[in-house]
Order: sequence, then C-alpha cells, then structure tokens
Amino acid sequence: MNPIQMVDLKNQYLNIKQEIDLAIKQIIDSGNFISGNEIVLFQNSLAQFIDSKHVVACANGTDALQIAIMALGLKPGDEIITPAFTFIATAEAIALLGLKPVFAEIDKETFNIDVSKIEQLISQKTKAIIPVHLFGQCADMEQIMKIAIKHNLFVIEDSAQAIATKYYFSDNTSKTAGTIGNIGTTSFFPSKNLGCFGDGGALFTQDDFLKDAIKSITNHGAKIKYYHDEIGVNSRLDTIQAAVLSVKLKYLNQYIAKRKKTADFYNSSFANHQNIIIPKTVAFTEHTYHQYTIQLVGCDRDKFREYLQKKDIPAMIYYPVPIHLQKAFSDLKYKHGDLPVTENISKTVISLPMHTELDSSQLEYISENVLNYFINK
Repeated sequence: MNPIQMVDLKNQYLNIKQEIDLAIKQIIDSGNFISGNEIVLFQNSLAQFIDSKHVVACANGTDALQIAIMALGLKPGDEIITPAFTFIATAEAIALLGLKPVFAEIDKETFNIDVSKIEQLISQKTKAIIPVHLFGQCADMEQIMKIAIKHNLFVIEDSAQAIATKYYFSDNTSKTAGTIGNIGTTSFFPSKNLGCFGDGGALFTQDDFLKDAIKSITNHGAKIKYYHDEIGVNSRLDTIQAAVLSVKLKYLNQYIAKRKKTADFYNSSFANHQNIIIPKTVAFTEHTYHQYTIQLVGCDRDKFREYLQKKDIPAMIYYPVPIHLQKAFSDLKYKHGDLPVTENISKTVISLPMHTELDSSQLEYISENVLNYFINK
C-alpha cells in the first residue's frame, strides 16, 4: 500500500502530466507570463462550466473576497454578517477594509451559517452577508437571499471550498455555488477541488456593472492602462496557473465523482457508529467533499488524532479556534459561550484524508483503524 496523504497532488499531476507539461511549456515558449490569452480562455471555460455570466480571475481567494467588498462600494464602519467557523480569510478581508465582521452561529449538522440566526444580527450598519459554503456543500442560499432582499443587503458567497457545487431551489431549479448572490468568490489553492500549482482565485457575477468594477479594481483601478479611475489593487492570476487550471477543469467532474465515491465508502463504514457523526447531507445542496469531516462523540480528539498518526494516517482539524475567539479579533469583545454551537463543533470535528487518488486498500486501512480505535479504547 502506498503512503497515505491528506492531499495527494503529486499523483494527481502524474495522471495528467503530459497535458500539464505541454500547457506550461506553451506559456514558457510564448513568454506571455502576465495577462496572457490563456487567462481569458480559462475565465470563459469556467464561466461556461459553472453557468456564470462573468468570471474574473485574480491572485488568490483572499484577494477575491476583498475585491468583492470593494466592488460593492462598502465603506469603513459597515457591518457584514458571516460565520465564525471557517478559515480566517473571510473575516480578515472584512477587517482589512475597515469594516466590522458580525459573527453568526452555525448549523450543528452542516456547519454552515444558521439562517435562523441571521436576522437578529442585522443593524442599521449591516450592508452584506458573506455565507461560506464549507467543506463542499452550500449554505441555504434560498433563505439567505430572501433575508438579503427583505433588508436590502448584498450577498457575497465564499465558494472557495465548493467550486461547481449545485444548490437546489424549492421550485426545482438549480444554480452553482458562487452564482446566486451578488458576487461569488473562490480560491484555486492547490488543495482545493480545482487547484492550481500556486496561488489563484476568481470572482463570479451576473451583473455587468459589477464585472467592470471587479476588473478595474484587480488592475489598480484602471480600465485603460495608466488611467486610474479609482483606488484598486494588483491581483492577477498568472498565465501559467491559468493554463494548469484549464487542463484540470476538464477533469473536475471526474474529480468530484471520485470524492463522492470516497465519501460513500467512509459513510458506509462509519454509519450509525455511536462515537462518529458522519457528514450531514441535506436536500437543498450537493456535497462535493472538499473535506470529509466527522464529528466525534465521547472521544478525546487529540488522542484519536495521535492514534491515527501512529498508524501513518494523516488527519486535520479545521478549525480548532473559531474566528470570534482569535486574538486578532479580540477588539470585537466576543467571549467564550457567545456562539456555543460553533465552539462545540470546533472542539469535536476532525477531517480524514480526502482526495482523488485514494485507492481501495488505503480506504480500507483508514476505516479499519478508525473503527479499531473505539474497539480498543
């Protein structure tokens, strides 16, 4: 059996090596490393893939969030409601621009923002909601959009962990994560379901005006070179990364199908176990399993992780300290107990290996050892 990786990017690359190498070589031969034609080709391909009117590439997912806030014209002192159980980038982008993150509770089963707790957080300063589509499934966007329309709020979807994930509306229509709100953002960090060989990100919108604003902001606030209409940033996707992503996009449906198959194996192995709560799936969203995250019951998580490490099984804890309790946000005066569901989840979840290269022998070894821990406990 091959060594088990949390994410196996090397073997994923080896399976498409010829295509990747050719794509990179063509960029090197052309010398068009910045703003090459491959950027436009990738943006158009991704827009078609996720059925978004516009896709604008940028340097990374954190930049995408910041650019989205800037494009909507939000100002210092404005408030944005977002969950505290996610990577810090979501709240960080808000704070960097002088806005205030207001942290919402999460649903105890899906770990996404609890829509029933949003309205009570809305104040006169609230201007937007940033739901995070965590671990590969969408937050309840139909309800979020109803709240946003009712209170005249913008919605920015953080889709970094849910590229190409389908959301199903009550009228039997569907849209893709990131294409429902005013702006969607994503990351192409290497470990993502669609990842490049470095940093990368993108924004999605169906609004022509917002597309123009986003493009201008990513280019130092200029629509025409050397003519700057506003303060912007320098946030570009490298041409080589676009070439890599164009190749990998062709395989994304295949990658998602493999992740689902892996999750099915885990789910079958751990179903109805008294110490393991498997990922909750709900009718309104597909799950594309950026992570396979279980919740432990009656178990010391640190000891469980140490046991897996001794068996050469990697496991990750996302996220051990929720954002509202991070030192960086201590000025907001949140305290332990303010978001009890979030705080409990942060202490009890753990993610098992999940990627496209896991084989049956590895999956059997992982599941057997997970179950053996509780037998031998």
